[in-house]
Amino acid sequence: MALRPVQVNIKALDHSAVGRFWAEALGWGAHSPGVTTYTGPAGGTVWPEPVGLGIDVVPVPEPKMTAKNRVHLDLATTSAAHQAELVARLKALGATPAHVGQVDVPWTVLADPEGNEFCVLEPREIYRDTGPIAAVVVDCVDPRAMARFWGAAMDWPLHEVTDDRAVFRSAKGVGPYLEFLRTPDAKTVPDRVHLDLLPYPGDDKAAEVARLRALGATDLDLGQGDVPWTCLSDPEGHEFCALGPS
Repeated sequence: MALRPVQVNIKALDHSAVGRFWAEALGWGAHSPGVTTYTGPAGGTVWPEPVGLGIDVVPVPEPKMTAKNRVHLDLATTSAAHQAELVARLKALGATPAHVGQVDVPWTVLADPEGNEFCVLEPREIYRDTGPIAAVVVDCVDPRAMARFWGAAMDWPLHEVTDDRAVFRSAKGVGPYLEFLRTPDAKTVPDRVHLDLLPYPGDDKAAEVARLRALGATDLDLGQGDVPWTCLSDPEGHEFCALGPS
């Protein structure tokens, strides 16, 4: 048994506006089937995505706090010219420069219209076939511990693990990487961005949630009430959801 990552969840005051920003930023379509705005490689109308990860923007009443998000997206580029063009286009869409402690780096750090940080990377060979999202990046204290937990929790193979990073990618070899990077910062505020996992058809979601708890996940009460997903935290407090019927 294992779960598959299916989408990145972003909280927003204006889910429609933030959803449109990410759809236009990534060259995807946006779809608002209910109270959230979803965008994905298949145009926002196919779920779960057959290739890659989608983005689901959900409404919340609280604005983003000043603390840097512990989860962010890295966007891929194919050339220096493409990187410059993408940065300019993102700024025209409403992105703003962001400062997260970077000094002289070859990538550009921006924030979406509600302050969620992301990076536009310089061209890197490893990301040549990921699509517009190169990686979902998670700040953590212990990448090796994260490799153990997430390697057992989901079906994405572990590509690399060191004291500084742990890297996963779909076994299909498509879509973005999932990267846990060692940072000294501890969690101080609720996560604004998190990963959603989904059981495979025919799998028992309750059994999957029990397995996650046995691996070290803990239940998370966000005031969600009676919903068809389960909110959890990994051993370092990163929030995530197991989707599907309760």
